[in-house]
Amino acid sequence: MPKQKLTKDVIDTAIYHGKDNSRYVLWDTKTTGLGLRVYPSGRKAFILSYRDSGGADRMATIGDYGNYTLDKATTRAKVMLREVDGGEDPLELRKAKRDAPTFGALAEAYGTRHAPTKKTGAEDMRRIAKHLSAWNGRKLASISDADVNALIAKIGSTAPYEANRTLALISKMFALAHKWKLLPTTAANPAQGADRFKEKSRKRWVTPAELPKLAQAIDAEPSQHARAALWLYLLTGCRKRELLNAQWCDIDLNRAVLCLPETKNGSAHEVPLSVPALAILEALPKLSGNPFVFPGLVKGMPLESIRGPWERVREAAGCTDIRLHDLRRTVGSWMVQSGNSLALIGKVLNHSNTSTTAIYARFAQDTERTALEAHAIKLLGAAGKLPTAEVVPIAKGRKVSVQA
Repeated sequence: MPKQKLTKDVIDTAIYHGKDNSRYVLWDTKTTGLGLRVYPSGRKAFILSYRDSGGADRMATIGDYGNYTLDKATTRAKVMLREVDGGEDPLELRKAKRDAPTFGALAEAYGTRHAPTKKTGAEDMRRIAKHLSAWNGRKLASISDADVNALIAKIGSTAPYEANRTLALISKMFALAHKWKLLPTTAANPAQGADRFKEKSRKRWVTPAELPKLAQAIDAEPSQHARAALWLYLLTGCRKRELLNAQWCDIDLNRAVLCLPETKNGSAHEVPLSVPALAILEALPKLSGNPFVFPGLVKGMPLESIRGPWERVREAAGCTDIRLHDLRRTVGSWMVQSGNSLALIGKVLNHSNTSTTAIYARFAQDTERTALEAHAIKLLGAAGKLPTAEVVPIAKGRKVSVQA
């Protein structure tokens, strides 16, 4: 093969002089191993010839002339030669990069290997499909902390809680990528160090004034299963997924309980069923071949979501700020205002931590005040001090009148 100093003019005027489609290369006399391969078709590409650590002759394509200038090809050749000097093989490095797993491969592995082991696995897969699928074609190693921060900021601008759950999911996925050897353990987890959004405890519940319109909207919902689920959320306080995953074999009509074999806190839980709750369940049709109380569109699977019906219901009721989980909170708030203890409510709602139930303490305080006010009026009545037109303001704007 001819050797000469490669220049732009030499490259531009080079033509194929090989025989029978044999390799024809102009080797540069300035940069060791750098050559310009000329094809019969007229295509020209920069290549590098080197010996690997085992002494075998290797040849790697740097890139086509046009995509690479001579200067750019020379710089790349020198980088590759340094890799060779360090005991690396540029061809193997390129192959490893080409074959490196994508985020889509990690998502698939997560869906088959990890999500089925979690109670919230379906919710994880929903978040992957909704927020992370745009990364599917990208190499795992290419996803940076800047990518994660940008995504979380976008989600958090309207849904801080969802952003935090998605961030935790990304962190877990990359931790598993290390464990499953999809990434070297030295590769950084791009979710580490990302800022979480501050979450405020929800205090929203359905008030007595709102309930009539909400009840009317639920009863007007065309889907019988959605109607039943919404009423059962209000009557039992079940968590969203735990109710939708309930099977007919979980319902003990003789004891009037819904037996939940797996719950969020990791233990089984029995939900007492009131007479209205039992009536709703008894009115539901059973779908042949599907064991779930709320059958989904996929054969043998539960209903995935009632998001659509719930959106229609709360829109019709004029309470669009109420979330589905707030129905569970409504059960706790109404129970405490009926005089039930926080310990009892925690047991009914299957709270594993007393601090979770503590949010209802404010309702208990309101109930205590109401009880004392009723007691005061009864006491004053017995003492002959009946209410008059004169009133005295007290806490929260309520007023009571006493006779001097």
